[in-house]
Amino acid sequence: MKVLFAGGGTGGHLYPAVAMASELRKLVVDAGISFVGTVAGIESTEVPRLGYRLHLLPVRGLKRGAFLANIAANAGVLADFTSALGRAVALIGRENPDVVVGTGGFVSAPLLLAAQLMRKKTLIQEQNAFPGVTTKLLSTLAGEVHLSFEEARRFIVNKKSVFVSGNPARSFEYQDSQVARHGFGLNAERPTLLVFGGSRGARSINNAVLQRLNDITASANLIWQTGALDFERIKDAVAPSPYLWVAPYIEDMGSAYSAADLVLCRAGASTIAELTNIGKPSVLVPYPYATGDHQRYNARALVKNGAAVMIEDGVLGEESSVKNILELLRDPEKLKSMGAASLKLAYPDAARQLALRIIGLAKKH
Repeated sequence: MKVLFAGGGTGGHLYPAVAMASELRKLVVDAGISFVGTVAGIESTEVPRLGYRLHLLPVRGLKRGAFLANIAANAGVLADFTSALGRAVALIGRENPDVVVGTGGFVSAPLLLAAQLMRKKTLIQEQNAFPGVTTKLLSTLAGEVHLSFEEARRFIVNKKSVFVSGNPARSFEYQDSQVARHGFGLNAERPTLLVFGGSRGARSINNAVLQRLNDITASANLIWQTGALDFERIKDAVAPSPYLWVAPYIEDMGSAYSAADLVLCRAGASTIAELTNIGKPSVLVPYPYATGDHQRYNARALVKNGAAVMIEDGVLGEESSVKNILELLRDPEKLKSMGAASLKLAYPDAARQLALRIIGLAKKH
């Protein structure tokens, strides 16, 4: 069996594909698995590091907004896409895959379209509650479309062979919360807030936490991943505290999640999958410039089900917002009910189930 994965640019598109590929290797030992991506995306380094073959295509994303410079740039993007489509056709002809899997982003569009034109079996995996353009356009001819949120179904025109299967995410070893807090050098008895914004951080979240740091540490522990871009600035601005652990990156997220009673973070699809898989209550701050405002749709899906609360990016630093977060942190019954609601939205076996669907497609004639 041979499978081509296309999805990258960002980790949010790449890592679900990697998770499915890893499960495929377990289920079909001799499976031929390779990836398609661009030289500028995260896949250019990550895919070879993980031991998979990577085929490169010259494709870029469209510039959004009706600005003259964007219109001019998009003319070049369309020319690149035409070239990438021709190369994708040639690649599929050479590789002859049984299934082509797309996980979103502009890098998957030419490969999926080429596969569909060549009558190859295709599977699309969409991470967000608001599907991307590639998913919405190419889902009509896909063999199967797998969504991470039920809320995304209404955006898919051809609802035949559409499934809600969850988003493949990292798994973590969970441990006793007090032991985990000790591991961070924090007070084991205090309620604990975990704050992160990804490996690069989230500046508005960092600024809000920095502005209200004394209010937070007056009654709670804080585990704070600042991201690399803001760490030096924040390190110089905060005093050492027995109730504060701060670093640019958290290597052991399992321990961080275990220590936390509540998580304050963005609403990216991978983060949402992690939060629900471990049943963790959260305060979600959607990134306001995300493509199609998809993080807001992700956050709303959890809020609607009682698993999270949402705070707008622009008001996070206000005193009332921090007060509401701390009140929630001191309400164990509310946190418990939110955690239970979060767990009900989980798909911890998503990667394996999707791998099985790929195998099923490959067996169809």
